[in-house]
Amino acid sequence: VLASILSLTIYWIIRDRYRVRNLNGKHIFITGCDTGLGNSLAKWLDKKGFCVIAACATEKGSQELRSCSSLSLKTVSLNLADSNSIARAVVFVTEQTAGKGLFGLVSNAEGTAPVGPTDWLRIEDFHSVLDVSLLGLIEITLKLLPLLKKAEGRVVNLINAKGLMAFVGGGYSLSKCGMEAFSDTLRIEMQHFGVKVSIVEHGFFKAEEVTSGTIEKYLFKLWNRLTPEIKNSYGEKYL
Repeated sequence: VLASILSLTIYWIIRDRYRVRNLNGKHIFITGCDTGLGNSLAKWLDKKGFCVIAACATEKGSQELRSCSSLSLKTVSLNLADSNSIARAVVFVTEQTAGKGLFGLVSNAEGTAPVGPTDWLRIEDFHSVLDVSLLGLIEITLKLLPLLKKAEGRVVNLINAKGLMAFVGGGYSLSKCGMEAFSDTLRIEMQHFGVKVSIVEHGFFKAEEVTSGTIEKYLFKLWNRLTPEIKNSYGEKYL
């Protein structure tokens, strides 16, 4: 038993010291780079020497990122809820990689997710998050798989661990559970091609969009559009 523990410890130490070498020419495509974790990761990988392709939802986000990064960092506009936007981004990535393939795909973008009791919601409230965080992620991953297989690259899906516990209604937890299942299946299937698939489960981090004021605003918006029948069934005290 002691020998097994010692061997495992040595293996972990060796594994954790492993670093990717020859970073020049290795392209990494990251979604959700306007702010937050995606933005910070794009800047960090750029400083490390990777060829970063950062997808932003706004021109403001693209300009800010380019202003504080090297010339090798490229940005592209991306709306994961729009198949045409995804197709244009895939063409851009294909052109940038110039036949080398894609070393890494990091999916980070999240859709807006109204939070509240399930019967306060409409189907479009579910679409607003699932179309981006789950279906958009799946679509862009599928379209980039040929490039990932060519470079024997890796897929890294960033998932907020708080979304794995369904404690409130809406599509947020649904999207996170779906991302986990998609990643686990893809990992098994891509082993044959030398493509790695990883899940990074992170907690909440300080960001403008994660505030009690935003949550309260969503709740009152949902409440104000309810029918009198549903409002009466909950009552003002519940709100």
